[in-house]
Amino acid sequence: MKRDSRLSGVLHVLLHMAEADAPLTSEQLAKAMQTNPVVIRRILGGLRDAGFVRSEKGHGGGWTIARDPASVTMRDVYDAIGRPNLIAMSNRTDAPGCLVEQAVNAALESSFREAEALLLDSFARVTLAALAADFHRRMTARHAPEQEHIHG
Repeated sequence: MKRDSRLSGVLHVLLHMAEADAPLTSEQLAKAMQTNPVVIRRILGGLRDAGFVRSEKGHGGGWTIARDPASVTMRDVYDAIGRPNLIAMSNRTDAPGCLVEQAVNAALESSFREAEALLLDSFARVTLAALAADFHRRMTARHAPEQEHIHG
C-alpha cells in the first residue's frame, strides 16, 4: 500500500515559502520538491482557498505564505488538505454477523480512535514556526566548524 505523503509535502512547500524573501513560482517550488509545477499549483490552489497562501500573477509574481507561521499548526494544514486517513489499517468486514469479528473490530476501532486523537493532538502542538526553527538548528549544525576531539 502506498503511503500518503501529502501532509509532509505541503508542510515542505509552506516552509520553503516561509523562508523566501520574495514570491516563489510554481516552477521554483516544483524544483525544490522534485515534482511537476502542476502538482504544486493543485496543492497551493487548495491552500489559497483555505487562506494559507496568496498568489500574484505577472512579473515578480508567485506564491507567498498568507499567515504568520507561528499561528499555523500541522493540524491546521492537515485539516486544510482534507483530513486524509492517518491510519492505513482497517477492520475486517467480511462477516458482519460474526460475533468474533464484532469483538475484534470493536477493540480495533477503539484503538484506532485513540491513536488518531493522540496524533491530531500532537499535530496541533507543532507550528510552522517551530518547524522552521528546527530547520535552522539543523542548518547551523551542518555548517558548524568541526570540533576537535579532546582525549581526557
